[in-house]
Amino acid sequence: MLSIEKYQQEFVEYLKDHSTLKEPLGLYEPIRYILNLGGKRLRPVLTLMTADIFNGDYIKALDAALSVEVFHNFSLVHDDIMDDAPLRRGKKTVHEKWNVNTGILSGDAMLIMAYQLFENYEPEVFQSLAKLFSKTALEVCEGQQYDVDFEIRNNVSISEYLKMVEYKTAVLVAAAMQMGAIVAKASEQDQHNIYEFGKNLGIAFQLQDDYLDAFGNPETFGKQVGGDIIENKKTYLFIKALEFSGESDKAKLKELYSVSVKNNEDKIKNVKRLFISSGSAEATKNAIQEYTNKAFEVLNTLNISEDNKKLLRVFGNDLMNRNI
Repeated sequence: MLSIEKYQQEFVEYLKDHSTLKEPLGLYEPIRYILNLGGKRLRPVLTLMTADIFNGDYIKALDAALSVEVFHNFSLVHDDIMDDAPLRRGKKTVHEKWNVNTGILSGDAMLIMAYQLFENYEPEVFQSLAKLFSKTALEVCEGQQYDVDFEIRNNVSISEYLKMVEYKTAVLVAAAMQMGAIVAKASEQDQHNIYEFGKNLGIAFQLQDDYLDAFGNPETFGKQVGGDIIENKKTYLFIKALEFSGESDKAKLKELYSVSVKNNEDKIKNVKRLFISSGSAEATKNAIQEYTNKAFEVLNTLNISEDNKKLLRVFGNDLMNRNI
């Protein structure tokens, strides 16, 4: 097992080797741009790490890891268009730097490129990777549609929200880990179990993101604190606050989420007060711990060494504490 930093370094070097420009530049330059904007490369690192954990050669997992990263960034390019987002990791989004048509076409090319990377594997591994990838890619699209639908709905349930989180975020984390297991030729049971580990950790991670958006430290969170509140996003915190609040507070919360205001600081402060007083903030922290525990319970079912189980537990704890 290597350190997280070493996996990141190995992956970034591999990415650089595969980011050469070719014609037409109008198609491939935006692809190289988005792939080189940085980030922690969490998903490809998980692919490499999982291959190692199941006694495979992580070098052989580099193409699968790159496929995951290319697909993830493809989804970001199209999400940014849908959200009309101006910035991604502090830099102009692809459609802002070029135009919407370029963002759509370059994104489409990235999806195809992600599939092409599986061609470097033997037929049986190729088939398993492609089958998992197709299922995951479709679920990510379904999750994005649920997210879009929720913007105009006022009656989103916790179960619906968790399904959206699972599909939009967690399944790609889970698939990244299963791909590493596939390359390492782990048993189908181990492949299934490591997928469940990644899925539960992915849900916990997104719920924690919801919580930190409201209550995180601006200096360490990496995004604007209160951004979801400003945008009236119906997060786990919001849905739980509606569930737990009396009629008066429920009406206040709905009113705060129905308008855009000039003084966002007051809006954030008032919404956070309702999140705390209703018990929603505490319930969200409990849910984060619940899904983290679910992930850790899966470790007992994996046919890997105790040392590797400890490493996965440390990884999960570091991820939840934002040390990765």
